[in-house]
Amino acid sequence: MMMQFNFDSSEPLYLQVAEQIENAIFLGSFATGEQIPSTTEISRDFQINPATVLKGMNILVADGLIQKKRGRGMFVLEDAQEKIRTKRKNEFFQDYILNMIVEAKNLGLDENAIISLVERGFEEG
Repeated sequence: MMMQFNFDSSEPLYLQVAEQIENAIFLGSFATGEQIPSTTEISRDFQINPATVLKGMNILVADGLIQKKRGRGMFVLEDAQEKIRTKRKNEFFQDYILNMIVEAKNLGLDENAIISLVERGFEEG
């Protein structure tokens, strides 16, 4: 798994750790039941404090994406990929669709006009 961290970002490193691992699960780099790299491995490979890495992993445990098996490591839970997909769909709706609707209303566009623009976007994109 390839991880990249921005040490100059205002986003805390533990959140970056959680996002990187979540994204790897979502994209299938870590399959259901597969072990993810240990806190020690990530800490060593990227020169990040182990407590910081663990804090990021604990977010994923709390979200029900990975599970700690005592003495064996962290493993991807069965429905992790679907949970991430659902979460991201909700975020997409909140972050993009609702803002698009507000802007469309400001421009005087109705639902059909928006649908036409989305269809055009799919054709051109």
